[in-house]
Amino acid sequence: MSEIFDKFMVDSEVKSFDLKHRSTIAYNMSKYDAAVSRGKQQYLNLAMARRQASLKKYKSIEHLEDSLKDFELNFIKNGGKVLWAQDADEANALILDILQRHKVQMLVKSKSMVTEELQLDHFLKPHGIESIETDLGEYIVQISGDKPYHIVTPVMHKSAADIGLIFHEKFGLDPESTPQQITAFVRTTLREKFATAGAGITGANFLISNSGSVALTENEGNGVLSASMPPLHIVVAGIEKVIENIDDLHLFWPLLATFGTGQNITAYNSIISGPRQKDEVDGPTEMYVILLDNGRSRLLAQTPQRRALSCIRCGSCLNGCPVYHNIGGHTYGSVYSGPIGAVITPHLNSMMHYKHLSYATSLCGKCTEVCPVNIDLHHLLLENRNTAVKNKLSTRIENLGMYAWKKVMMNRKLMDFAGAKMKNFALKKLFAKSWGKRRDLPPVAAKNFGQLWQERSKK
Repeated sequence: MSEIFDKFMVDSEVKSFDLKHRSTIAYNMSKYDAAVSRGKQQYLNLAMARRQASLKKYKSIEHLEDSLKDFELNFIKNGGKVLWAQDADEANALILDILQRHKVQMLVKSKSMVTEELQLDHFLKPHGIESIETDLGEYIVQISGDKPYHIVTPVMHKSAADIGLIFHEKFGLDPESTPQQITAFVRTTLREKFATAGAGITGANFLISNSGSVALTENEGNGVLSASMPPLHIVVAGIEKVIENIDDLHLFWPLLATFGTGQNITAYNSIISGPRQKDEVDGPTEMYVILLDNGRSRLLAQTPQRRALSCIRCGSCLNGCPVYHNIGGHTYGSVYSGPIGAVITPHLNSMMHYKHLSYATSLCGKCTEVCPVNIDLHHLLLENRNTAVKNKLSTRIENLGMYAWKKVMMNRKLMDFAGAKMKNFALKKLFAKSWGKRRDLPPVAAKNFGQLWQERSKK
């Protein structure tokens, strides 16, 4: 077993028995569930909207090469520049080159999971470039030296009291400061950064191929400011973010808002089609889009797991997952946690080192039930397990055990050869440890189904 797996097992146990963590998550999740329940009321036929979004997004994935070419062509026509990066190192090198050519010493950055993949803030620091997170949750994560806990809500694991203490320690605020007071302080602090930053970096919720546009959706306005105030705007986006038609935003934006935060629509929705034009009063003078692969082509080559590339990063599968509720986001050891993280991380990073995430599931199907684009996540987790076995990543003991189990289960005489006592003895000796030290294996009944059926038939 790898060190990553060993750490996962240790961290999972620690988090599962952290009562404060469980209480905070339960409270925050309850607020989310109530909001989403209200948000869904805007739909007359939610199932139809989800099906349409599912088909449109998967069509873009199926024709990904053509969609990306169309986006590049149209974005260049709009005056922008498109760069392609095979992996995180290449993307970071491209960003650094752009920033150094523009003599940028400080930049502002809106919330972006893909830049978390790059560990961009840490990469830029040794090069003398300060990267300021401007999303409130990401800003809290940055100043506290933490990592994002959730795809949508980076500090879901923190209570209001925890956050108040962070700002007291970092800036001397009253530890009893209200969320409103903390937000006002951060807003004042960041306004100066927006005004003096040499560049702004954002992600992209969607890349629109037929118009060559970047679609951003957010609630704080920091994305709009990061994209429009500095003279240079760099967008970093995974290649799977593309959709074919700008008209489809009327479908995707409300679904993302409803399932992500429970809103009918998020507060700020921007469509950016390139740098500032002659007749425009604001916006960057130069704009780049960096299209990042970083393992996505490997996932695209997998059928049916490629379906996971349709994800719109709403985080609803995390919020519905009982495993995530217990072990938390950091335990996964990946930028993407929860069910979607368990599906895509082994392909983006390494199946050998992350295949265990596909076993960290109850297979209850809740993640599939709540996905706004109908990704059958719990089935894809099983497909990952199958892929790991086909790639001979399972242990010799596991292979022998499954081989013996298959032989016995397919032969009635072998199944009946040993009595209940012998079966229970064998199960406890061979499988008790795998079943877990806090669970008792269910005993094999004294009589099997065949015996009971024969007795009933005689009566």
